[in-house]
Amino acid sequence: MTAPSAPRFVRLSETDRPAVAFTLDGRPATALRGDTLLVAVLHQARSLRASEFGDGMRAGFCLMGACQDCWMWTDAGDRVRACSTPVAEGMAVHTRPPRDDWGRMAQFSAQLQAQGEEGGAP
Repeated sequence: MTAPSAPRFVRLSETDRPAVAFTLDGRPATALRGDTLLVAVLHQARSLRASEFGDGMRAGFCLMGACQDCWMWTDAGDRVRACSTPVAEGMAVHTRPPRDDWGRMAQFSAQLQAQGEEGGAP
């Protein structure tokens, strides 16, 4: 059995800020008030999410909201940028989409096509 790897980030200062509880993939997690999701997650893990274009894990790239590499998902299925979203008490985030949005997109596409065939505006 492989030992769990160390987190990517190690906190060296500002350790006296109040703790904030949140859930990560359904598991309890903690951060410090003022942390972004990126800091909070990488303080506990090696990566934020799996790449949708390959077999690699992603941990953010630009760290300033420009590169699209740190997307995470809320329980409601909304995407958030981990590098610019502050952790909030009780927040629930996921490293994978919590539901199949591609199936929903196929249904939407079929509806648009049907409207076009009927001569209606989308």
